[in-house]
Amino acid sequence: MAEIAAPAYHARSSTAATASERPNLDNKMGRSALWIFFGILIAGIGYATHSIVSDVNEAHVPVTTWAPFVLLGIALLVALGFEFVNGFHDTANAVATVIYTHSLPPHFAVVWSGLWNFFGVLVSSGAVAFGILALLPVELILQVGSGAGFAMVFALLIAAIIWNVGTWYLGLPASSSHTLIGSIIGVGVANQLMHGASGTSGVDIGQVTKIGWSLLLSPLIGFGVSALLMLILKRVAKNPALYREPKGRAAPPWWIRSILVLTCTGVSFAHGSNDGQKGMGLIMLILIGTVPTAYALNRAMPDTQITQFLAISQVTEASLQQAAHGVPVPADARATLMEFVRSHKSTPETVPALGQLIGQIAAEVDRDGNLKHVPIESVQNVRNDMYVAAEAIRFLGKDASLKFDEPTSKNLGEMKKSLDAATKFIPLWVKVAVAIALGLGTMIGWKRIVVTVGEKIGKTHLTYAQGASAELVAMTTIAAADAFGLPVSTTQVLSSGVAGTMAANRSGLQFATVRNLMLAWVLTLPAAVLLSGSLYFVFVHLF
Repeated sequence: MAEIAAPAYHARSSTAATASERPNLDNKMGRSALWIFFGILIAGIGYATHSIVSDVNEAHVPVTTWAPFVLLGIALLVALGFEFVNGFHDTANAVATVIYTHSLPPHFAVVWSGLWNFFGVLVSSGAVAFGILALLPVELILQVGSGAGFAMVFALLIAAIIWNVGTWYLGLPASSSHTLIGSIIGVGVANQLMHGASGTSGVDIGQVTKIGWSLLLSPLIGFGVSALLMLILKRVAKNPALYREPKGRAAPPWWIRSILVLTCTGVSFAHGSNDGQKGMGLIMLILIGTVPTAYALNRAMPDTQITQFLAISQVTEASLQQAAHGVPVPADARATLMEFVRSHKSTPETVPALGQLIGQIAAEVDRDGNLKHVPIESVQNVRNDMYVAAEAIRFLGKDASLKFDEPTSKNLGEMKKSLDAATKFIPLWVKVAVAIALGLGTMIGWKRIVVTVGEKIGKTHLTYAQGASAELVAMTTIAAADAFGLPVSTTQVLSSGVAGTMAANRSGLQFATVRNLMLAWVLTLPAAVLLSGSLYFVFVHLF
């Protein structure tokens, strides 16, 4: 696909790839490919627009002004723009190995990778999406339709896009995951500073620590395991062809080529299933803020699940009443739980307040009979009550001062699953829109990062064994993180994996590149925090 307009980019001369071995990265795709690209783009926009109109009509949303829908369109374009940038910024890592081993022609490789990114997004679970959202200040999530809520969404998305495009321009494979998480933290800190509280009180430190460890350890795992796998291969597989530089631009033997294409496919699929979710969660926040009647509650929840929800609500409320040991219910149960969710410090009133709120939610749902029948004026409140109750259950599970018996703990777990099913859902059209944005982004601007990974990390040309080892480790690491709902950086895992194979093979590393990569990784988080926090401050006053 045609490259994004930018100054000419030339790889620094090194022994990593001679002119005869270097893949031809300069060919442009024909006009027919451009027509297909824009055809898919227009079809995706049309499908998303049709889906929103259908959902709004089905929910009988009163339309008194078009202003919210204009804001919705702008916000969705920004969110999908983030995923588009994520595509050409991160996924270039997946294709670098097949391109530099001549296993696939460059343009075919990026189209193939984009296709499997698309499939990865479609089958994703949503766990990563809502894990990311758990970092946001709870009051901004509950008031996402307010000026501050939109300021939050625009600030963190625009900050992430600016940093991603900047590092792409410099050919640095920085982490989109780090960037987005830093942007979220920046908004949380800025929100608390603007309200006179301590700078970190708006950030879920436990969730930040959990995600931070996953982002810190994933490149170390990429380096160490790739190096170990390379050493094992050299012991087990004695075929010299695996460890030789490609001869000219000839394709490798079919069996080596199959392995490399398979690992590229796996990394692309895993990247889609993990990174694609980051945009999904933010898009759901945007939809809830602008059209809560249609998207605040899971209107597709079947009657059988509603029956189960009411049953588990009843037994959980009774369990919590017993666990309260006679402590009276506070006058405002929701306010008590909101304070607990903000501070993570329980009081004797926390348990009876949770039981009271669960009872109120169940009474509302039982009266309406189904989530799709909740009155328009009550939808946002019911959704907020469900969200607060689910978050309170999550934090109660981490509170060492509270000990529940086994039946109560089990009831609370089932209650949280039911609440999440009602509020944490992703419509199919959102997955399709994100999949198209990520997949098309893969086909644009990939050259800069590909050259860095393929030529500038090691001092010698990438061998077949090195490419397969790095890709295999990246694929399994990202897939495992996805299963646990943790965001990891494809960029960091793959780049460090290539470095690990170079070190294991004693091929030598280009330390200037390694230094720049590490500098980008170190600076990404604080830069994103500062950028998004500053944008949030400006946008709050604008909105």
